Amino acid sequence: MLTGDDLNVIWLTAKLAGIVTFILLLIGTPLAWWLARTRSWCKGIIASVITLPMVLPPVVLGFYLLITMGPYGPVGKFMAFLGLEPLPFTFAGLVVASVFYSLPFMVNPLQSVFESISNRPLEVAATLRASPIDTFFTVVIPLALPGFISASVITFAHTVGEFGMILMIGGNLPGITRVASVQIYDYVESMDFSSAHRLAGVMLVFSFLILLSMHLNHPGKVKCGE
Repeated sequence: MLTGDDLNVIWLTAKLAGIVTFILLLIGTPLAWWLARTRSWCKGIIASVITLPMVLPPVVLGFYLLITMGPYGPVGKFMAFLGLEPLPFTFAGLVVASVFYSLPFMVNPLQSVFESISNRPLEVAATLRASPIDTFFTVVIPLALPGFISASVITFAHTVGEFGMILMIGGNLPGITRVASVQIYDYVESMDFSSAHRLAGVMLVFSFLILLSMHLNHPGKVKCGE
C-alpha cells in the first residue's frame, strides 16, 4: 500500500503537472498557431529555441535556470526588487522551470495539427465576415480539438516524469518540491526497494494508460477541414 507521504507526493506531482499544462495551453496555443502560419525569416530560430529542451540535457537547462532565477541572476534580482523570495527551491520555481522544459511538448503537437487544417474552412469563415479571433475559436479550435487533447496529455505526462531539472531547481523539500520522481530516487538511495517498487509501479501504470489512450484515440492522421 502507498503511504501517506506517497499520496502527498502524487498529489503535489499532479498539481504541478496540471498547473504547467494549463499555463502552456495559454502560452503554447498562440505560439503554435504563429509557427504554423507565418513565413517570417525568424520562424526557424524561434522554433529551434522552443524545441531546444527536447535535446538539451535536463540538468543543463536546470543549471541555467537556477543561475537565472537565483539571487544573483536577473530574475532573482527582479524578485528581490519586488520584495519577493527567489524562485529556486520553491513550488513556484518548479512551475516556471517546468513551463520552459515542457514547452515543446505542447507547441510541437499543436503546430502539427494547425498545419493540417486546410485553408478552406478559414476562407469560408472569412466570407461570412467572421473576425480572425472568431474564426480561431469557432473553426480552428473545434477542428484541432484532438491535437489539443494529445498535446495536453503529453505535456502533463512529461511534467510528471521529469527528474533532473526538477531536482536542480527544486531540490528535495518535503511537501514543497518533492515530486514522485524525486521520492522514488530517495527510496532507491536509502535501499528501500519495496517502497520504490510501489511508487514506480503507479507511475508505470499511469504512463502506460497515457500511451494507450493516445493510440486508441488516434488510429490514423486525417487532413482537417477536408
